[in-house]
Amino acid sequence: MLEEVERWLARRSWSVSDRPLDRVLAAKRGTKVSVVLPALNEEATVGDIVSVIRRELMTESVPLVDELVVIDSGSTDRTAEVAAAAGARVVARDAILPRIPAVPGKGEVLWRSLMVTSGDVVCFVDADLRDFSADFVTGIVGPLLTDPDVDFVKAMYDRPFGDTPGQGGRVTELVARPLLNLHWPQLAGFVQPLGGEYAARRSLLERLPFPVGYGVELGLLVDALHTVGLDALAQVDVGVRKHRHQDGQALGRMAAAIYRTAQLRLSRGHLVRPRLTQFERGEKGFEPRTYAVDTEERPPMAEIAEYARRRVA
Repeated sequence: MLEEVERWLARRSWSVSDRPLDRVLAAKRGTKVSVVLPALNEEATVGDIVSVIRRELMTESVPLVDELVVIDSGSTDRTAEVAAAAGARVVARDAILPRIPAVPGKGEVLWRSLMVTSGDVVCFVDADLRDFSADFVTGIVGPLLTDPDVDFVKAMYDRPFGDTPGQGGRVTELVARPLLNLHWPQLAGFVQPLGGEYAARRSLLERLPFPVGYGVELGLLVDALHTVGLDALAQVDVGVRKHRHQDGQALGRMAAAIYRTAQLRLSRGHLVRPRLTQFERGEKGFEPRTYAVDTEERPPMAEIAEYARRRVA
C-alpha cells in the first residue's frame, strides 16, 4: 500500500461513533441535507428505510435530514405507494428531465435525482437494505458537516452472505478491488468502493459524469479523486449491511459494466464489442444469453440547461 494511502487511512477513515449525533447537528447550521433512495421493485424494504429516517433524523429535536426522496425507476410492485405512505416524496424517474429519454440503470436515477433535490449535501442510500440503521446516514453525512475539507464520503461495513460473515461483495473483491489497486492505487484504502451508501457535496456531484448503470459507484469514486484529490475523500464504518444478494449471472453483468467504466477512464478508447455473453443450462444444454454492457454516461449536471435555469431561479 502506498504511504499516501496509509496516511489517508489514519486521517480520513472513521467510525460512526467518532461523531456523536449532537456534534453533527451542531455543525449543520444552514446546510441542507437531501437523502435519495433509488428504487426498483423494493416494496419489501423501502418503507422501513424511509420510516427510520423520518422517525430518527427528521424530527423537531433531530432535524438532520431536510429532504427525503425516493426515485422510482419504473417499479411494477407497490414501491412508490409504500414509500409515500412511509413519508417519502416519490418521484418517477421518467418525469425528471423529460427532454432526455431515460435509459435503464441505477446511475441514470442518481444523475436525475440532482434535478429534483436541493440539498447542499446529497446522500444516496440503496433501497434494498434490511435491518436499516440511521447510522448509515449520520455516519456519511457527518464528515461533510463537520469538516469543510471533505467533499465525498463512502460508507464501509461488513457484508455477510447469508449467515456467513464477510463473504458479501463478490464483485468488489474479484473486479473492483484489483482494478483500483492496479490502476488507481490511491483508492486502495476504500473498504467498500462499490457500496451504494455515500454522500457528497452537490458542488462536486454536479461536476461529475454519471455512468448510467452498475459502473456508477466506481466511476464517481475515480472521477472524484481526479477532481478534488484523495484528501477530500473519506470513509466511515457504519456496522453491518444486509441486503438482497444477486445471482451469479447478474453479478457477471455488473462486473462487465464496472470493467467498461474503468476502461473508459483509463484510455477513453474504443471498445470493440461492448457486449457480454453468459450461459444458462436449457433443454438442449448450455444456451448462450448475450447482454449489452452499459456504455453510456450522463454529462455533469452543471452542463444541463434545465439544471442551470433552476439554479438561477
